[in-house]
Amino acid sequence: MIAAVILVSLTYVLPFVAVYFTGTPASAFTEDGSWAAVAGQLGGKILGFEWLRFMVTVGGMMSAFGMFNALVMSYSRLPLAMARDGMMPNLFGKVTRKNHTPWVAIIVLATCWALCLGLGFKRLVTLDIMLYGAALMLEFVTLVVLRIREPKLRREFRVPGGMAGAVTCGIFPLALLILAVVESGSETILGINGLAFGAIIIVAGVLLYMATRKVLAPHSSREAMDTAEAA
Repeated sequence: MIAAVILVSLTYVLPFVAVYFTGTPASAFTEDGSWAAVAGQLGGKILGFEWLRFMVTVGGMMSAFGMFNALVMSYSRLPLAMARDGMMPNLFGKVTRKNHTPWVAIIVLATCWALCLGLGFKRLVTLDIMLYGAALMLEFVTLVVLRIREPKLRREFRVPGGMAGAVTCGIFPLALLILAVVESGSETILGINGLAFGAIIIVAGVLLYMATRKVLAPHSSREAMDTAEAA
């Protein structure tokens, strides 16, 4: 895990270090496609062809495809698991016979992602920061809660530093999240402020979860009683 963190960090840091030594000003990275444009300026032309710009563009496409493919495979499992737990319609639990691929979840997610393309890159970044950041902060909160409620729980690894170490893990990501949200607060989505739009989605998700939980609670209790009687 430590080696993976170092490798990922280097893939982010090294490009910035390389650009820094070229003397390229930060103002050159104000628009989409700036990395490819700067690469074209630095690499020059061979027989009229900007080879470095082409390579950076291809590399970006490969990176985006790989990341998107991984996200499709992982995110499509969430509706599947929720459907099996009774938190979503059973339709999302359908899988293919051969590879057990959640094909319904993939089609629905792909449709939603395609509809989001019209929002534009900056608006999508605003939503991603809020929604993904909120979900990530729940993981840090869970870490602290488990450290309090289940201090003796067996784990594959343990964050060092006791309670202070567990709390510190979430401080810096929270500060970065707040900064990013404030900086992107000027975006509007469907005529609504981007922050307000993201907050509406978050609140709607919480309310939907609470409503679903109340509906499923009696059903789950009956299943547990039936299982106990059968045993």
